Amino acid sequence: MHRYGDAIVERHLRPTVGTLLREWRQRRHLSQLELASLAGVSTRHISFIETGRSRPSREMVLHLAEELDVPLRDRNPLLLAAGHAPAYSSTSLDAEAMKPVRDALDRVLRSHQPYPALVVNRKWEMVAANDGVLALVADASPALLVPPVNVLRVSLHPDGIASRIVNFGEWSAHLLHRLRRQFLLTRDAEVGALYDELRGYPDVIADDVPAEYEEARALAVPLVMRAGEHELRFLSTVTTFGTAVDITLAELSIEAFLPADDETAAVLQTAMSAAARS
Repeated sequence: MHRYGDAIVERHLRPTVGTLLREWRQRRHLSQLELASLAGVSTRHISFIETGRSRPSREMVLHLAEELDVPLRDRNPLLLAAGHAPAYSSTSLDAEAMKPVRDALDRVLRSHQPYPALVVNRKWEMVAANDGVLALVADASPALLVPPVNVLRVSLHPDGIASRIVNFGEWSAHLLHRLRRQFLLTRDAEVGALYDELRGYPDVIADDVPAEYEEARALAVPLVMRAGEHELRFLSTVTTFGTAVDITLAELSIEAFLPADDETAAVLQTAMSAAARS
């Protein structure tokens, strides 16, 4: 009897699909009318779902999740709350089924040489990297390079490569802005914890971007690093799998750094040629 009562309490406390959808709608700053217009349904239907007066079909849950840009990881709980089976798997990147993905990522990373490029997951852990990245982080503390390597921690930690980043204030503000936006869009607790950790590092700028950085941000925030007697300047790009239906794949992104000037390109090309001869 006691266990039966506990089950009733647990079921009562479990969020309903209507509650979860309302939370996602509010995170996207949409009214019921705006969501109804995007989804092509009536406002009354949205209201009935959110208040529990209507149980949405599997197709409707997925349709609303798509319109609300809910991450794949969070769509399964919506389906379960509505009484439907999960729709998305999370396949290990080491699985045989992921070999085409691993091969594609490897080709992208190799083709970007000698410029740095890496693959990260949603927690900013390094999944793969080319030689250009490994050279940049080679002098970081070994403790920070123990897998899984968190690339933001390596970038901003005093024992990482922070001392070599010439525009550390500007770059840290850019990274923390991205991380905070990711948290606000997903409410991922691990992302939030990482943000709280990084904003406590020395000299990291986590709040409003200082006025002296606004002009640069109008175009793109460069990464400027010391490398011996040179200053290397990079612009970064981010690539994701736009058609992913697996959680692991959907949460991967390729961070690639392009030379922002001719000197950077020449230095890296020369370094690659020297490495090939040795």
